[in-house]
Amino acid sequence: MRKKLNITEGIFPMPVLMVATYNEDGSVNVMNAAWGTMQERDHVALNLTETHKTVKNIKARGAFTVSIADSAHVAEADYFGIESGNKVLKKFENSGLTASKSEMLDAPVINEFPICLECKFIEYQNGIYGCGVIGKVVSVTADERVMAGDHIDISLVNAIAFDPYTHGYYKVTERVGEAFKDGLKLKKSN
Repeated sequence: MRKKLNITEGIFPMPVLMVATYNEDGSVNVMNAAWGTMQERDHVALNLTETHKTVKNIKARGAFTVSIADSAHVAEADYFGIESGNKVLKKFENSGLTASKSEMLDAPVINEFPICLECKFIEYQNGIYGCGVIGKVVSVTADERVMAGDHIDISLVNAIAFDPYTHGYYKVTERVGEAFKDGLKLKKSN
């Protein structure tokens, strides 16, 4: 039997994405965004309203970064979602994290987060069924601590996911299958 629930943003897991930009004065701004995905292999789509300081910065600078939040920085990631860059000028400084300038774009890379997508701003879409920032990924970098040779070892990333039902964060670490392979055993031959 199934139980009826209240409607919420009920897709789990939702990513915990740290979207970073530079403010007008060159200081770093970061926001927590759960509503984001890859639109194509090299395009990011973030469902963000124009009222966010981050969106204003993206439009002004033409660039942003998207980092994957990890379990070691849950408090900082959550803080970036609680505090508004429109109201708190030293939001990033208050977190205690550090940033480096992207080698490719006019955007900051948050040093402590394990994976970073550096994105060129393409357009802002605003429609009746959603709004958001579209960006082209021009570079992906990862901290050496999460690498296994030339590849990311996702079990070392300790990425976190957002649970919209209970407002919890969960660590994503264990590999449970092989994509494009495990299902082949169910495929019927013709």
